Amino acid sequence: LTWMNWSWIPPPPRREEPKPSGAGEQHPSDGGGIQDQFIQVNVAHLDRLMTMVGELVLARNQILQFAGTLDDLAYHTTSQRLDLITTELQEGVMKTRMQPIGNIWRKLPRMIRKLTMESGKKVRLELDGQGTELDKTLLEAIKDPFIHLVRNALDHGIESPEQRIACGKDREGVISLRAYHKGGHVNIEISDDGAGINRDRVLAKAIERGLVSPADADQMSHRDIINLIFTAGFSTAEQVTRISGRGVGMDVVRTNIEKIGGSVDIQTRLGEGTTFKLKIPLTLAIVPALIVTAGTERFAIPQVSLQSLVRLEGREAMEALLDRPVYRLRGDLLPLVWLNKLLDLEPGDTQPRVVNVVVLRSEGRQFGLIVDEIRDTEEIVVKPLGKQLKGLQVFSGATIMGDGQVALILDIPGIASRARVGEAHTAGRAAERERSAPAKSASAETFLLAEIDGRGRVAIPLEMVDRLEDFQRSRVERSGGREVIQYRSRIMPLLRCAELLHSPPSAPREEDEIHVIVHKLGDEMVGIVVDEIIDIVTETVDVQSFNSGTGILGVAIIQDHATELLDLEAAIKMSDIAAVLTQSAA
Repeated sequence: LTWMNWSWIPPPPRREEPKPSGAGEQHPSDGGGIQDQFIQVNVAHLDRLMTMVGELVLARNQILQFAGTLDDLAYHTTSQRLDLITTELQEGVMKTRMQPIGNIWRKLPRMIRKLTMESGKKVRLELDGQGTELDKTLLEAIKDPFIHLVRNALDHGIESPEQRIACGKDREGVISLRAYHKGGHVNIEISDDGAGINRDRVLAKAIERGLVSPADADQMSHRDIINLIFTAGFSTAEQVTRISGRGVGMDVVRTNIEKIGGSVDIQTRLGEGTTFKLKIPLTLAIVPALIVTAGTERFAIPQVSLQSLVRLEGREAMEALLDRPVYRLRGDLLPLVWLNKLLDLEPGDTQPRVVNVVVLRSEGRQFGLIVDEIRDTEEIVVKPLGKQLKGLQVFSGATIMGDGQVALILDIPGIASRARVGEAHTAGRAAERERSAPAKSASAETFLLAEIDGRGRVAIPLEMVDRLEDFQRSRVERSGGREVIQYRSRIMPLLRCAELLHSPPSAPREEDEIHVIVHKLGDEMVGIVVDEIIDIVTETVDVQSFNSGTGILGVAIIQDHATELLDLEAAIKMSDIAAVLTQSAA
C-alpha cells in the first residue's frame, strides 16, 4: 500500500454502555455546570436596579421619619419591617455590582516579569485576598493608581541584587499585595522589603525646590516629611525612567483615591521597606454621612473624612492667628472654618453659647468646620450634580432627606482648598516656632497651669503630676474627718489646693464635677482639688521672687499672667496628710 492509493476508513461506531436512569443529567439544584450557576446581565440593567434601590431607600427614610410623629403601633411595626427588607435588598443589589479585586491583579505577574527584565532586578510578587470584592465603578477608578504604586515600589523601593546582598538581604526582593474588608471599607496594602523612604533626602529635595522653608522644616514631624512625596511634581529620583512615574509625582495617586472618598497612608522604615495603605469605600451610591446645619440649610458630610466632633463653650476657647480662628486640639493648632461664612449663608446665633466643630481631614491635614447644629448620621443616596453645577468646588453631590428636601453633600478637599487651610497650617507652624524659640535658647520646663479661686493661677511642674482626673462630686466621701474618693480600688485622700496653700476659703462652685491632680507620694496617691485646669505649657521661666516655707517656689510670668510656681511635694509634706500616708504605708 502506497500513499497514492491510501484512503481513510472510518472506525466502527463505539458501543455505549447502558446508564442508570437519570445518570449524567444535571439540574440547577445539583450545583452542576457553570451555565447553571451564572448568567450574564447587562451592566446598565444593574445600574438601573441600583438607582431604583436608592429611590427605595429615600422612600424608606421618609416613612421612618413620618413614623416618629405617630403613636400607631401597627404602623411602627410595618415601617420597621419595611426598613429591614429595604436594608437586605440594598445589600443584595450592591453585591451584584461587586467584583473581586483579583480582576485587576491578573496582569501584575506578567508586568512584574517584564519590568524585572528591563531593570535587572529580582522581584517576587505575593498576593493575598484576591477574592476581596469591590464595587465595579470603584474598581475601575483605582486601577491606574494601584498599578502606579506597584511600578513605583519596583523602581524606587526594591534595590538591585548587588545592593541587597551588600545590605545582608536576599538577592530577590518581595512586593506583597494584600486586600481585606474592615470597618465597612476595603483596605489594600502594597508593601515592599526595599530601601524605604529616606526622610532626610525627601526634606532636602523639598527645601531645594522651595516647597518648604528651612524654618518650617524644623517644625515638621516625620509623617509630614514623608507626605511631601504627594506634592505635585515632587520626585527624589535622579533621572526619569520608563518603569514608574515617568515624571509624574504621587499627587495623582492621592487625588484619584480621594475623589472616590478614599485615603492613602504611608508607613516606611529606612532599610526595611515601605507600605502604602489604601482605604476605599465599598460603594459610592449609598454612603453613611453626618447631617449638619448652617443657617437654615442642611448639609451632608461623608463619614470617610470625619475625624472627631468637638464642642466648645463659646468663642473664648478660640485663639486668633493672623486674623484666622484656631483652636488648640491635643497640643496642635487646628484651623477653624465657619461654614456659613464660607458659603455666604445667613448667620445663625451671632453669640453662640456652644460652638460645634466637626474635625475633618483632607490631604493629610486636619481642620475644624464650625456648623450651627450637628444632627444624626444616616445613610444617604448620592445624586450627581447637574452640568450647570459641575464647576462648584465645595459640593460633590446632593441627596434627598426623609422630609423630601434636598441636602447638598460637602466636598471636603474643595472646602479645604477654598478656605486655604494649607496657609493656616503654615502660619500655625510659624507661630509654634516663635513660641518655642525661647525654650531652645535656654532650659525650658513643662508646667500644668491651674486656677484657684481667691489666689489666681498656679503652675505645677509636670513631673509632679501623675494623672489628671474629673470626678463626679457625688463620689466624694468623708472618712476620718477628711474628704476621700475611691480610686483604682483604693481610698485616695483629697486635698483642696487653696487649703494646702493656706488661702482664704472662697465660695464653692456649683458644678457637678471636680478637677483633681493625682500626685504619687511613695506608694500612695493623693488628689489635689483645683477649681480649673487651664493648659499644659513648655516655657523658660524667670522666677522674680522666692518665698520659702509655704510650698511656693516663686512667681513668674507665664502666658502673660503672673503665676505662682507650686512645689507640690513640699506643700503635701508640710500638711497633716503626710503623716497619715506614712502610717498607711507602714
